Amino acid sequence: MRIQPPGLTTGVVCATIFEDVTVIATESLSKRFPRVTALDRLSLDIGPGVTGLVGSNGAGKSTLIKILLGLSPATEGRAAVLGLDVATSGAAIRERVGYMPEHDCLPPDVSATEFVVHMARMSGLPPTAARERTADTLRHVGLYEERYRPIGGYSTGMKQRVKLAQALVHDPQLVLLDEPTNGLDPVGRDEMLGLIRRVHTDFGISVLVTSHLLGELERTCDHVVVIDGGTLLRSSSTSDFTQTTTTLAVEVTDSDTHPDGTDALRQVLTRAGVNLVGHDGLDGQGLPGAGHILLVEATGEETYDIVRDSVAGLGLGLVRMEQRRHHIAEVFRTEEAPRAAAVTQTVSAVVGAVQQKGSGRDEH
Repeated sequence: MRIQPPGLTTGVVCATIFEDVTVIATESLSKRFPRVTALDRLSLDIGPGVTGLVGSNGAGKSTLIKILLGLSPATEGRAAVLGLDVATSGAAIRERVGYMPEHDCLPPDVSATEFVVHMARMSGLPPTAARERTADTLRHVGLYEERYRPIGGYSTGMKQRVKLAQALVHDPQLVLLDEPTNGLDPVGRDEMLGLIRRVHTDFGISVLVTSHLLGELERTCDHVVVIDGGTLLRSSSTSDFTQTTTTLAVEVTDSDTHPDGTDALRQVLTRAGVNLVGHDGLDGQGLPGAGHILLVEATGEETYDIVRDSVAGLGLGLVRMEQRRHHIAEVFRTEEAPRAAAVTQTVSAVVGAVQQKGSGRDEH
């Protein structure tokens, strides 16, 4: 059951999923400081669901979140959150939005229950409702058994869960999560990503999550927005980023006759004229495909038949043969390669011109 803060209508508080509603919109949004431009004419249109905002440190992610919360004015351009103008409705936006900051900002000498209840009261919930919502939220993030311990004794992962709980306790329509996996080990990172996904699937709350790790967003988000230097590089659904390729991922078992089944299959396929992707049929970029998985270029239906017959002829077990999907990191590696080559070419031309000019001086 959703709790309705006093003074707000039920229609405002309930986080219902509307497929065609714009959750966040910016138009030519810029933020300039004396020596740096944090955002440069950024235009976005983000709908419901889990959206990843990816960019390197200093790309403008945190600056954008502060503007969306009405905490920092934009230099120019416009932005709206849940249909509210950030320039004039900052307080109303913060009533409807949860925010999880990147840095550690928790008081060490109070318990998770005390802190989250306090944040719930600050959001307008009455005392009884605040305590009930706090208990439910801490249970959701996996801190119910530890809720009365002082936060100062928590691990990094537990502190991140407290920050997530305080962002959810007032039942927002949207949560902004700034680098929520910072400082977590692989297990803690996976658990946090699972929690983030459930925020939307279980409660219908839209999520904007920032990260500089592409792999995290690939597993968690419906949509990915990439910014660099405050400008938009790309915005599209995760499925568009990870569309299928013409490459087959083939995995086989070993046998007594062929202790290294993968190598035996590689040799047979090479003799049959099948093109293996990358060095020795492995992915030279260190992406999935290394190890015991062969990456085979599928030129047509006959490739499937050749692989199947080769595996059977060797007496090996076929674990899987499937079309491989792009990973987001590969997409950007592919797109950046021509850009990097162009930059290298430009630098070489400049260096050559400088050297030629220097030679001319020496002759005189």
